Amino acid sequence: MIRLGPADAGEVLTLQRAAYVTEARAHGDLDLPPLLETLDETRAALAGLSWGIRENGRLVASVRLTVTGHVGVIGRLVVAPDRQGAGLGGSLLLAAEAAAPPEVTEFRLFTGSKSVGPLHLYAKHGYRETHRTPENNHELVHLEKARVHAPGRVR
Repeated sequence: MIRLGPADAGEVLTLQRAAYVTEARAHGDLDLPPLLETLDETRAALAGLSWGIRENGRLVASVRLTVTGHVGVIGRLVVAPDRQGAGLGGSLLLAAEAAAPPEVTEFRLFTGSKSVGPLHLYAKHGYRETHRTPENNHELVHLEKARVHAPGRVR
């Protein structure tokens, strides 16, 4: 796992768009925020806590973490379509949790109600549904998990 920054924005945005096409089709909604995010917005987001996995120089997975008080919000966890199912998403999720600052005691995230793969992944890693909110013609499923391991540092 490597730290990502603003200089990686173009590559992250390309990966993100490739990964979210499947979700957009499943939800019948091509206006998902990750597909509409601009290069400048991605660049700004990557100024925070972001990590990725490279294979042979190619970025194949990435994730972001936003910290507010004791809550770490996991966002934009994406894996290249040709590498999905290889354990990269779970590995990156666990690494982001371990890399969260010590004050984080709870993790939150959300995904679409028709995102079968991500819902399975998050449940497998201890996330539990807290509520749902309407989003166009589907729902967003909000999940959370208490931090269970001592915080670590990933650079």
